[in-house]
Amino acid sequence: MEEKPITGARAPEEGNGQTPEKNTNKKKELLRAVKFVLFSASAGLIQAGSIFLLESFTPLPSWLCYLVGLVLSVLWNFTLNRKFTFKSAANVPIAMLKVAAYYAVFTPLSTYGVKLLTENCGWPPFFADALAMVTNLVTEFLYQRFFVFGKSIDTAEKKYPVQ
Repeated sequence: MEEKPITGARAPEEGNGQTPEKNTNKKKELLRAVKFVLFSASAGLIQAGSIFLLESFTPLPSWLCYLVGLVLSVLWNFTLNRKFTFKSAANVPIAMLKVAAYYAVFTPLSTYGVKLLTENCGWPPFFADALAMVTNLVTEFLYQRFFVFGKSIDTAEKKYPVQ
């Protein structure tokens, strides 16, 4: 019996049942998630550092130091992720408004959640804060991936294309 070549669709790669395109997309999305985590970690350092500096060297109240640190970290994170993680050419002011909407909901909910966990459930603040940070990381990635940049991912042109 003669074997017929597969036409019209790519044959699955041996062993995993995935087409080369699906494997490439999985790798691309995994790299996107890793970049997001790394940029978020750097934003966390910016937030912590700016809060420390403001609390140490200014007379500002603690809540205002926190708010300034949060805004600086969000701007840093948004800028890097738009350019390098999602490579989006989306309208920046609209994308920023979408991110601001996320934080308008997430900030009071997470603050209240941390308060409940520490005051009512007896959690150590470190664990409550860690849960809030992990929740923020996961939900913000999904929000930005599918809502803020979803239709504009990989639309930014490179200034110097690789030949």
